[in-house]
Amino acid sequence: MTTHPTLHFFCGKAGAGKTTLASSLARDQQAILISEDIWLMRLYGDHMKTFDDYIRVSRKLKEAVGPLIIDLLNSGQSVVLDFQANTKAGRGWFRSLFEQAGSAHVLHFLDTSDQVCLARIAKRNVERPEGSHHLTEEDFIHISSFFQAPDETESFNIKTYAT
Repeated sequence: MTTHPTLHFFCGKAGAGKTTLASSLARDQQAILISEDIWLMRLYGDHMKTFDDYIRVSRKLKEAVGPLIIDLLNSGQSVVLDFQANTKAGRGWFRSLFEQAGSAHVLHFLDTSDQVCLARIAKRNVERPEGSHHLTEEDFIHISSFFQAPDETESFNIKTYAT
């Protein structure tokens, strides 16, 4: 447990390396890791067939885990949220958590090329780690069309990783 609890969250396209970084950070920081993909697969696996399904069940999951995250931060425990903070509007939820808890935060931005993302997605499609979803190049293009990189006007503590 850390003396200055921090909320860590991630922005990056599919295949950018968010889950890998989240796992490493949680281990290194002795933080609690909460993975959206794993929770969604375990709770709603059969009910997530489309991107709209994902949006719907992701919203439900955030409503359920939000108070837990605030409680963990308030108790002095850092939290690594392997959830996507890929739009300006979506990042509002993360802000509400660390502001309500009065904790520090770091938005980890993985600035990864589409070519690298697609290669990692192809590998993940074969390996299928828990919580992963099969993605096609068309899926990647569709999902990436919503992507908004963070900028300084949002006033987050941003750590950028260029890969």
